[in-house]
Amino acid sequence: MNQCIGKFVVAAAMVLAVSGIARAHDDDDDTNTCNNFTLHGLYVFSASGFNIVSGVPQPKAIVELIDFHPGGTLTVPAATVSINGAISRSTPGGTGTYTLGTDCTGTLLFGTQANPGPAYDLFVAFKGSQIQMIQTGPGSPVFQGTAERLSR
Repeated sequence: MNQCIGKFVVAAAMVLAVSGIARAHDDDDDTNTCNNFTLHGLYVFSASGFNIVSGVPQPKAIVELIDFHPGGTLTVPAATVSINGAISRSTPGGTGTYTLGTDCTGTLLFGTQANPGPAYDLFVAFKGSQIQMIQTGPGSPVFQGTAERLSR
């Protein structure tokens, strides 16, 4: 009887171990693909770099909340910017759009097509929990940072 119970315990332990390995393997096997529904929720974006004014670099830093909506739109509830030491704070209501490819790279445009603001290239990691962003476009400053998801 004890030998039968011992075999059962060993068999149960083996089943649990194999199911744990299979479950971990399933998580590892998950490919990191993205689309316009990967980014959703409130993110905090912090970045630093330089604006170039008449050939002279001026330090620039920003901390901003960005609320990504599935499907390619976003709103900006708050932002604080320092350019060469001059501080400005935005009021809620900024908007923008983004696109994200299956390779987890994309673009973001603050403002609208008719009234565009800064544009960024996006590099998304960890199933949308983190975004590396670099400002792009003609005459862009040297400016890059990271957005981290705060909530969905």
